[in-house]
Amino acid sequence: MSAGIRLPDGNGELRTYVPRTEPAVGPTEVAQPPRARAVFAAAHVVADPYAETSPDGPARLDWEATLAFRRHLWAHGLGVAEAMDTAQRGMGLDWAGAAGLIRRSAAEARAVGGALVCGAGTDQLPPGTADLAAVRAAYEEQLEVVEAAGARAVLMASRALAAAARGPEDYAGVYGHLLRQAAEPVVLHWLGPMFDPALTGYWGSPDLDEATAAFLRVVATHPEKVDGVKVSLLDPGRERALRRALPAGVRCYTGDDFHYPELVEGNAEGFSDALLGVFDPLAPLAARAVRHLDTGGTAAFRAVLDPTVPLARHLFAAPTRYYKTGVVLLAWLAGFQEHFVMAGGLQSARSLPHLARAYELADGIGLFPDPGLARHRMRQLLDLHGVRP
Repeated sequence: MSAGIRLPDGNGELRTYVPRTEPAVGPTEVAQPPRARAVFAAAHVVADPYAETSPDGPARLDWEATLAFRRHLWAHGLGVAEAMDTAQRGMGLDWAGAAGLIRRSAAEARAVGGALVCGAGTDQLPPGTADLAAVRAAYEEQLEVVEAAGARAVLMASRALAAAARGPEDYAGVYGHLLRQAAEPVVLHWLGPMFDPALTGYWGSPDLDEATAAFLRVVATHPEKVDGVKVSLLDPGRERALRRALPAGVRCYTGDDFHYPELVEGNAEGFSDALLGVFDPLAPLAARAVRHLDTGGTAAFRAVLDPTVPLARHLFAAPTRYYKTGVVLLAWLAGFQEHFVMAGGLQSARSLPHLARAYELADGIGLFPDPGLARHRMRQLLDLHGVRP
């Protein structure tokens, strides 16, 4: 019987939680990618805890721990979405760090045969840049780095483009220019304002119907250059409508960290593939679930994945952009890194009750390979905050 641990509940009270003693999945075994869906986990980065840095300075990463986590994802058969929002792009990781990450991850992907896509954006531009020519040039620079590394690009939503564009025609001009020169089909990423408030009104309008129409026009004009679209709006009905409207052969990668089981399962009208930040901590269970779809086991798929949704909704609770803090907490508790330190000091972005609840929910679904280690590390975090046993 596991010893209980007293956790803060957000109301100034402590309650006792009894952790489980066995994980839900066994040790990681090298597995083939699932066949029925394309599945990418957007991976977090591991900060160097010994680096002399500040929240305003460039991130310093523990490269071995960062790359080891990507090998963990590939071993489960998942693809890695690199240098995306989950890797703290624009929230602690600058373009120089992201470029190094892309090059190193691409080399690792080649070594293990892992699937990889990498984010290309405009975050090397100084804040306040509102010039379309500068935006195009910044995208071109990052696209060149991704393609030179041998990876497929995800064209990320751009704060600078949101500031510079005066309407849908400016988005069409920038994206059309980039798609025409891309060497391989890319993924277009629509990140909603709940993930980044600076992206409000993306595609030229705060009206989502108008924005969706503008987005689809870009895809329809260059379908041969679009592998897929990644939609992160947390609106399953809108995602279903959008994927029905996509040209044949263009994938819809869900970025909906609230409704992913139903969207990936799909219905008679189609399904979404996955490119999800929540699949970083959920990798073992996500990989197990999606493989059930290879044999038509939709009920088994949902039986594995549905119980993970309360944890996902907790991690991505408003303000959603700070979900990375819970993701890194779970990686530390699970033993994938030796500390709970984040680029930009974002380990402080969530409250102790929030982190305690994340631990409880993750333990409850058997996510930790070593529940005893997770309990010990959670106890260390509580001690640091002055919570007495």
